[in-house]
Amino acid sequence: MEFDIRSYHKTDLSSIYRICLLTGFNGHDATPYLKDPDLVGHLFAAPYAIFEPSLCFVLTIDFKLCGYVLGTSDSIMFNDTCEKNWYPELRKRYPLPNEDEDTLEAHFIRYLHKKQTLFKWTDDYPAHLHIDILPIAQKKGYGSKLIKVFINQLNRFKIKGVHLIVSKKNQNAIDFYKKVCFQELEELEESIVFVQKL
Repeated sequence: MEFDIRSYHKTDLSSIYRICLLTGFNGHDATPYLKDPDLVGHLFAAPYAIFEPSLCFVLTIDFKLCGYVLGTSDSIMFNDTCEKNWYPELRKRYPLPNEDEDTLEAHFIRYLHKKQTLFKWTDDYPAHLHIDILPIAQKKGYGSKLIKVFINQLNRFKIKGVHLIVSKKNQNAIDFYKKVCFQELEELEESIVFVQKL
């Protein structure tokens, strides 16, 4: 098997949606929990690839995508862009669920409708990222390599810090971020904020 890391190309978008779906339930396949398989990709992958492709890198195995890292160098700017050019149409497509609905899809849709809070840590850690890798490519060191490629790009842009937010239920991801030199900054209700100075 031949692995490679390269820059994103717009023809990769459908594969990025697929990988996001297959890792969208705390690192596991979200397919059984979603009526619309594209929902998770609409929220956590596609807007980064579309609006900030210079910070999107893909991992391939025999030329087929099996992972990616993507993000933004400026979380405030990115959020403003999504509020203007991405979320409005999605909010029309996915109406708010009933308050008592407690499904993964309902949680994602509520996230979509909630105007994103700009947290205090974005001053010191303005960039943020998402990384997803299919099981076939996990535990081979490629996650660390993807993070390194992403951070090298941030360094070229002279960004001073990066953050990410991970669910407390995703212990594998928590262990991974600690391994690649992210520090725990703050605990939220259901997630943990990790940061790294650059």
